[in-house]
Amino acid sequence: MLKLSSFLEAKAYSHMTIRNYMAEMRYIFAYFNHLNPEQLTQDHIASYINYIKKEHAVGRDKCRMTAQSCSFFFKHILPSPYVVPHALYPRKDFRLPEILTQDQISHVIQSTTNIKHKAIIALFYGTGIRLSELRFLEMKHISRAEMQLKVVAGKGSRDRFTILPAAVLPLLEAYYRVHKPKVFLFEGQIPGKAMNDRSIQHAIRMAMKQAGLEQYAFSAHSIRHSFATHLLDAGTDIHTIKQLLGHSKIETTMIYLHLTKQRREKLVSPLDLLADGN
Repeated sequence: MLKLSSFLEAKAYSHMTIRNYMAEMRYIFAYFNHLNPEQLTQDHIASYINYIKKEHAVGRDKCRMTAQSCSFFFKHILPSPYVVPHALYPRKDFRLPEILTQDQISHVIQSTTNIKHKAIIALFYGTGIRLSELRFLEMKHISRAEMQLKVVAGKGSRDRFTILPAAVLPLLEAYYRVHKPKVFLFEGQIPGKAMNDRSIQHAIRMAMKQAGLEQYAFSAHSIRHSFATHLLDAGTDIHTIKQLLGHSKIETTMIYLHLTKQRREKLVSPLDLLADGN
Protein backbone atom coordinates (compact mmCIF):
# COMPACT_ATOMS: atom_id res chain seq x y z
CA MET A 1 0.00 0.00 0.00
CA LEU A 2 2.96 2.29 0.62
CA LYS A 3 4.04 1.74 -2.98
CA LEU A 4 0.54 2.67 -4.19
CA SER A 5 0.58 5.89 -2.18
CA SER A 6 4.04 6.86 -3.40
CA PHE A 7 3.16 6.13 -7.04
CA LEU A 8 -0.02 8.21 -6.86
CA GLU A 9 1.88 11.11 -5.30
CA ALA A 10 4.61 10.85 -7.96
CA LYS A 11 1.96 11.11 -10.67
CA ALA A 12 0.56 14.22 -8.94
CA TYR A 13 -2.88 12.79 -8.15
CA SER A 14 -4.95 14.93 -5.82
CA HIS A 15 -5.02 14.28 -2.08
CA MET A 16 -8.65 13.20 -2.30
CA THR A 17 -7.99 10.73 -5.14
CA ILE A 18 -5.06 9.22 -3.24
CA ARG A 19 -7.21 8.84 -0.16
CA ASN A 20 -10.05 7.24 -2.12
CA TYR A 21 -7.84 4.80 -4.04
CA MET A 22 -6.05 3.73 -0.87
CA ALA A 23 -9.32 3.20 0.98
CA GLU A 24 -10.89 1.17 -1.85
CA MET A 25 -7.91 -1.17 -2.08
CA ARG A 26 -7.89 -1.70 1.68
CA TYR A 27 -11.58 -2.63 1.58
CA ILE A 28 -11.03 -5.11 -1.25
CA PHE A 29 -8.00 -6.75 0.37
CA ALA A 30 -9.92 -7.06 3.64
CA TYR A 31 -12.88 -8.65 1.84
CA PHE A 32 -10.60 -11.17 0.12
CA ASN A 33 -8.35 -11.65 3.14
CA HIS A 34 -7.98 -15.34 2.31
CA LEU A 35 -6.24 -14.47 -0.97
CA ASN A 36 -2.97 -12.78 -1.80
CA PRO A 37 -3.34 -9.65 -3.97
CA GLU A 38 -1.71 -11.38 -6.95
CA GLN A 39 -4.43 -14.05 -6.82
CA LEU A 40 -7.25 -11.58 -7.41
CA THR A 41 -8.89 -11.75 -10.80
CA GLN A 42 -11.41 -9.68 -12.69
CA ASP A 43 -14.13 -12.07 -11.53
CA HIS A 44 -13.19 -11.36 -7.92
CA ILE A 45 -13.51 -7.62 -8.48
CA ALA A 46 -16.86 -8.05 -10.23
CA SER A 47 -18.06 -10.19 -7.33
CA TYR A 48 -16.98 -7.55 -4.81
CA ILE A 49 -18.75 -4.76 -6.71
CA ASN A 50 -21.95 -6.82 -6.83
CA TYR A 51 -21.57 -7.41 -3.08
CA ILE A 52 -21.32 -3.72 -2.13
CA LYS A 53 -24.20 -2.88 -4.48
CA LYS A 54 -26.44 -5.48 -2.88
CA GLU A 55 -25.39 -5.39 0.77
CA HIS A 56 -24.50 -1.71 1.15
CA ALA A 57 -26.77 -0.20 -1.52
CA VAL A 58 -23.93 1.92 -2.92
CA GLY A 59 -24.43 4.01 -6.03
CA ARG A 60 -22.77 4.13 -9.41
CA ASP A 61 -20.05 6.56 -8.34
CA LYS A 62 -18.87 4.27 -5.55
CA CYS A 63 -18.78 1.26 -7.90
CA ARG A 64 -16.89 3.25 -10.48
CA MET A 65 -14.35 4.40 -7.90
CA THR A 66 -13.80 0.79 -6.84
CA ALA A 67 -13.26 -0.33 -10.43
CA GLN A 68 -10.91 2.58 -11.18
CA SER A 69 -8.87 1.91 -8.04
CA CYS A 70 -8.43 -1.74 -9.00
CA SER A 71 -7.56 -0.83 -12.56
CA PHE A 72 -4.83 1.55 -11.39
CA PHE A 73 -3.43 -0.90 -8.84
CA PHE A 74 -3.24 -3.88 -11.19
CA LYS A 75 -1.80 -1.78 -13.99
CA HIS A 76 0.90 0.13 -12.14
CA ILE A 77 1.57 -1.55 -8.79
CA LEU A 78 0.97 -5.24 -9.37
CA PRO A 79 0.87 -5.66 -13.17
CA SER A 80 -1.57 -8.32 -14.27
CA PRO A 81 -3.96 -8.99 -17.17
CA TYR A 82 -6.69 -7.38 -15.08
CA VAL A 83 -8.30 -4.45 -16.91
CA VAL A 84 -11.57 -2.87 -15.84
CA PRO A 85 -14.11 -3.15 -18.66
CA HIS A 86 -17.04 -0.77 -18.88
CA ALA A 87 -19.24 -3.76 -18.13
CA LEU A 88 -18.19 -3.41 -14.48
CA TYR A 89 -19.71 0.06 -14.29
CA PRO A 90 -23.43 0.20 -13.43
CA ARG A 91 -25.55 1.78 -16.13
CA LYS A 92 -25.59 5.53 -15.68
CA ASP A 93 -28.90 7.01 -14.61
CA PHE A 94 -29.78 10.40 -16.02
CA ARG A 95 -30.91 12.41 -13.05
CA LEU A 96 -31.11 16.16 -12.97
CA PRO A 97 -29.25 17.62 -10.00
CA GLU A 98 -31.15 19.41 -7.28
CA ILE A 99 -30.81 23.18 -7.34
CA LEU A 100 -31.99 26.04 -5.16
CA THR A 101 -33.97 28.97 -6.48
CA GLN A 102 -32.50 32.45 -6.15
CA ASP A 103 -35.01 33.21 -3.41
CA GLN A 104 -33.94 30.09 -1.51
CA ILE A 105 -30.26 31.01 -1.82
CA SER A 106 -30.99 34.51 -0.53
CA HIS A 107 -33.04 33.11 2.34
CA VAL A 108 -30.28 30.67 3.36
CA ILE A 109 -27.64 33.40 3.43
CA GLN A 110 -29.89 35.78 5.35
CA SER A 111 -31.01 33.11 7.83
CA THR A 112 -27.56 31.82 8.71
CA THR A 113 -26.37 33.35 11.98
CA ASN A 114 -22.88 31.81 12.03
CA ILE A 115 -20.68 34.20 10.04
CA LYS A 116 -18.30 31.42 8.96
CA HIS A 117 -21.15 29.31 7.64
CA LYS A 118 -22.64 32.37 5.95
CA ALA A 119 -19.32 33.12 4.21
CA ILE A 120 -19.00 29.50 3.05
CA ILE A 121 -22.50 29.47 1.51
CA ALA A 122 -21.98 32.85 -0.15
CA LEU A 123 -18.62 31.85 -1.63
CA PHE A 124 -19.97 28.55 -2.95
CA TYR A 125 -22.83 30.31 -4.68
CA GLY A 126 -20.86 33.35 -5.78
CA THR A 127 -17.97 31.45 -7.37
CA GLY A 128 -19.22 27.94 -8.21
CA ILE A 129 -16.15 26.23 -6.79
CA ARG A 130 -16.12 22.63 -5.58
CA LEU A 131 -16.02 21.63 -1.93
CA SER A 132 -12.47 20.29 -2.26
CA GLU A 133 -11.42 23.56 -3.91
CA LEU A 134 -12.96 25.70 -1.19
CA ARG A 135 -11.15 23.65 1.48
CA PHE A 136 -7.71 24.59 0.21
CA LEU A 137 -8.51 28.12 -0.86
CA GLU A 138 -5.87 30.49 0.49
CA MET A 139 -6.35 34.17 1.15
CA LYS A 140 -3.66 35.01 -1.40
CA HIS A 141 -5.85 33.43 -4.11
CA ILE A 142 -8.44 36.20 -3.70
CA SER A 143 -7.76 39.13 -6.03
CA ARG A 144 -9.79 42.22 -5.24
CA ALA A 145 -8.04 44.17 -7.99
CA GLU A 146 -9.11 41.70 -10.68
CA MET A 147 -12.30 40.63 -8.87
CA GLN A 148 -11.46 37.00 -9.45
CA LEU A 149 -10.66 33.90 -7.47
CA LYS A 150 -7.76 31.63 -8.39
CA VAL A 151 -8.49 27.93 -7.99
CA VAL A 152 -5.14 26.16 -7.58
CA ALA A 153 -4.83 22.49 -8.48
CA GLY A 154 -8.53 21.96 -8.98
CA LYS A 155 -9.97 18.71 -10.30
CA GLY A 156 -7.48 17.15 -12.71
CA SER A 157 -4.71 19.26 -11.11
CA ARG A 158 -5.69 22.22 -13.30
CA ASP A 159 -5.52 25.85 -12.18
CA ARG A 160 -8.27 28.22 -13.26
CA PHE A 161 -9.91 31.53 -12.42
CA THR A 162 -13.52 32.13 -11.51
CA ILE A 163 -15.46 35.27 -10.72
CA LEU A 164 -15.34 36.97 -7.33
CA PRO A 165 -18.64 38.74 -6.59
CA ALA A 166 -18.37 42.20 -5.07
CA ALA A 167 -21.25 41.34 -2.72
CA VAL A 168 -19.17 38.71 -0.92
CA LEU A 169 -16.29 41.05 0.00
CA PRO A 170 -17.94 42.78 3.02
CA LEU A 171 -18.96 39.37 4.34
CA LEU A 172 -15.43 37.96 3.96
CA GLU A 173 -14.00 41.04 5.67
CA ALA A 174 -16.38 40.60 8.61
CA TYR A 175 -15.54 36.89 8.76
CA TYR A 176 -11.80 37.64 8.73
CA ARG A 177 -12.06 40.10 11.61
CA VAL A 178 -13.68 37.41 13.75
CA HIS A 179 -11.67 34.30 12.80
CA LYS A 180 -8.35 35.70 11.50
CA PRO A 181 -7.31 32.64 9.44
CA LYS A 182 -3.56 32.11 9.04
CA VAL A 183 -3.14 30.33 5.69
CA PHE A 184 -6.38 28.92 4.36
CA LEU A 185 -9.47 31.08 4.14
CA PHE A 186 -11.48 28.50 6.08
CA GLU A 187 -9.50 26.70 8.75
CA GLY A 188 -10.42 24.07 11.30
CA GLN A 189 -9.58 23.95 15.00
CA ILE A 190 -5.83 24.02 14.30
CA PRO A 191 -4.61 27.37 12.92
CA GLY A 192 -3.03 27.03 9.50
CA LYS A 193 -4.80 23.72 8.75
CA ALA A 194 -7.58 23.51 6.16
CA MET A 195 -11.12 22.98 7.40
CA ASN A 196 -12.25 19.36 7.22
CA ASP A 197 -14.64 18.54 4.35
CA ARG A 198 -17.12 17.00 6.78
CA SER A 199 -17.11 20.22 8.79
CA ILE A 200 -17.94 22.16 5.64
CA GLN A 201 -20.77 19.76 4.83
CA HIS A 202 -22.02 20.13 8.41
CA ALA A 203 -21.94 23.93 8.04
CA ILE A 204 -24.15 23.66 4.96
CA ARG A 205 -26.59 21.31 6.69
CA MET A 206 -26.85 23.71 9.63
CA ALA A 207 -27.45 26.65 7.30
CA MET A 208 -30.18 24.75 5.46
CA LYS A 209 -31.78 23.78 8.76
CA GLN A 210 -31.84 27.39 9.94
CA ALA A 211 -33.48 28.35 6.65
CA GLY A 212 -36.09 25.60 7.01
CA LEU A 213 -34.82 23.73 3.95
CA GLU A 214 -33.34 20.62 5.59
CA GLN A 215 -35.96 18.37 3.98
CA TYR A 216 -34.44 18.97 0.53
CA ALA A 217 -30.98 17.59 1.41
CA PHE A 218 -29.23 20.41 -0.44
CA SER A 219 -25.44 20.12 -0.47
CA ALA A 220 -22.36 22.05 -1.57
CA HIS A 221 -22.83 20.52 -4.99
CA SER A 222 -26.44 21.76 -5.07
CA ILE A 223 -25.18 25.29 -4.55
CA ARG A 224 -22.58 24.84 -7.31
CA HIS A 225 -25.32 23.57 -9.64
CA SER A 226 -27.42 26.59 -8.71
CA PHE A 227 -24.53 28.94 -9.55
CA ALA A 228 -24.22 27.45 -13.05
CA THR A 229 -27.95 27.27 -13.73
CA HIS A 230 -28.60 30.84 -12.63
CA LEU A 231 -25.69 32.09 -14.78
CA LEU A 232 -27.25 30.33 -17.76
CA ASP A 233 -30.63 31.86 -16.93
CA ALA A 234 -28.96 35.28 -16.90
CA GLY A 235 -27.64 34.75 -20.42
CA THR A 236 -24.05 33.58 -19.79
CA ASP A 237 -22.89 31.30 -22.59
CA ILE A 238 -22.27 27.63 -21.86
CA HIS A 239 -18.55 27.73 -22.75
CA THR A 240 -17.87 30.47 -20.21
CA ILE A 241 -19.73 28.49 -17.55
CA LYS A 242 -17.64 25.43 -18.47
CA GLN A 243 -14.45 27.40 -17.80
CA LEU A 244 -15.72 28.85 -14.52
CA LEU A 245 -16.72 25.40 -13.25
CA GLY A 246 -13.47 23.77 -14.36
CA HIS A 247 -15.14 21.08 -16.48
CA SER A 248 -12.87 19.24 -18.89
CA LYS A 249 -15.71 18.33 -21.26
CA ILE A 250 -18.53 20.52 -22.54
CA GLU A 251 -20.88 17.52 -22.22
CA THR A 252 -20.61 17.81 -18.44
CA THR A 253 -21.72 21.44 -18.54
CA MET A 254 -24.55 20.76 -20.98
CA ILE A 255 -26.68 19.27 -18.19
CA TYR A 256 -27.50 22.81 -17.08
CA LEU A 257 -29.41 23.31 -20.31
CA HIS A 258 -31.98 20.91 -18.83
CA LEU A 259 -32.28 22.99 -15.68
CA THR A 260 -32.46 26.55 -16.89
CA LYS A 261 -35.85 28.09 -16.23
CA GLN A 262 -35.59 30.95 -18.71
CA ARG A 263 -35.13 28.69 -21.72
CA ARG A 264 -38.05 26.48 -20.70
CA GLU A 265 -40.34 29.48 -20.31
CA LYS A 266 -39.51 30.68 -23.83
CA LEU A 267 -40.34 27.35 -25.44
CA VAL A 268 -43.37 27.35 -27.70
CA SER A 269 -44.98 24.12 -28.83
CA PRO A 270 -45.14 23.69 -32.62
CA LEU A 271 -48.88 23.04 -32.20
CA ASP A 272 -49.31 26.51 -30.69
CA LEU A 273 -47.32 28.01 -33.57
CA LEU A 274 -49.60 26.21 -35.99
CA ALA A 275 -52.69 27.51 -34.19
CA ASP A 276 -51.34 31.08 -34.22
CA GLY A 277 -50.86 30.87 -37.96
CA ASN A 278 -54.49 29.97 -38.64
